[in-house]
Amino acid sequence: MSHPNSEENILSLDKNPFDGLIIQNDNILYALEGRYACPKCGKSRKFYCYSCYVPIPELKNVLPKVTLPVKIDIIKHKQEIDGKSTSAHAALIAPDDVRVYTYPDIPEYEEDQTVLIYPTCKALEISQLFSHNGNISDIKSEIKIDLPKGYNAGTLLKQVSTTKNYCNYKGANSLPIKRAVFIDSTWNQSKGIYKDERIRKLSCVVLQNRISQFWRHQKGSPRWYLATIEAIHQFVLEIHLNAWGVHPDYKGLAKCFNEKSIIHFEELIVNNEEAYNGQYDNLLFFFKHMYYLIHTYYEHDSLYAYKRRLN
Repeated sequence: MSHPNSEENILSLDKNPFDGLIIQNDNILYALEGRYACPKCGKSRKFYCYSCYVPIPELKNVLPKVTLPVKIDIIKHKQEIDGKSTSAHAALIAPDDVRVYTYPDIPEYEEDQTVLIYPTCKALEISQLFSHNGNISDIKSEIKIDLPKGYNAGTLLKQVSTTKNYCNYKGANSLPIKRAVFIDSTWNQSKGIYKDERIRKLSCVVLQNRISQFWRHQKGSPRWYLATIEAIHQFVLEIHLNAWGVHPDYKGLAKCFNEKSIIHFEELIVNNEEAYNGQYDNLLFFFKHMYYLIHTYYEHDSLYAYKRRLN
């Protein structure tokens, strides 16, 4: 994992954080007034029910729908506030591919087909999943990481491995995994969930550093701690880039990777229909809307979330 962007580049990124991403127009959300009854539980909601993961009737056939390359499970901490979590965004926009559980209600997973997005000293980068024909056990046996002084497996690592393969187009016919698991909680809460053997047995994967645009502040966390929906978008994007490359017309990668990774992008350009051209960007449909809504009430520089350290 490479280091975050410089402060100069962060300022540029924050000016237009979604520029280049292909996200459906959200005018319909601004046009809605008041609150509506959830079609399942009947509770009063604004755009969607964050308990039932369904939109209000007025949005039923209006929201964008995304098909993901792998299935996604989200494990929520029981103290995570439903109305403030971005997990619902994924379940609403990719309903056929996303399941949400509240810990400890979680399923048993197939270890060789499932990964956990979580930073540990033996975590894999996504590009490594595509080596050894996707055999995760073979990949793990080769990883040897010398941790710098002061680092340990219980800390989010600044350096996860020595590989320079941030993303490498493989032209894959099939993907090395079928499902990815995300923990939706604060960093401290996630440690308790990770201790569960059903979760701990899974191979861990880390994402490339991406500057978060999430408005919720976690004390002591760096700017590259992502909201759950940002992390899911980053994960499926990296999977797609490694498997099928990026289309030359797509302009959104600079918003999703730091400058150290961008230099490798020329290796990913593939001019065909399978190449990435915004297929999963609509995962950020509600996130983008909420970002700009909050910024109509608060100045960007006044929000603590955007004052977090960059390393």
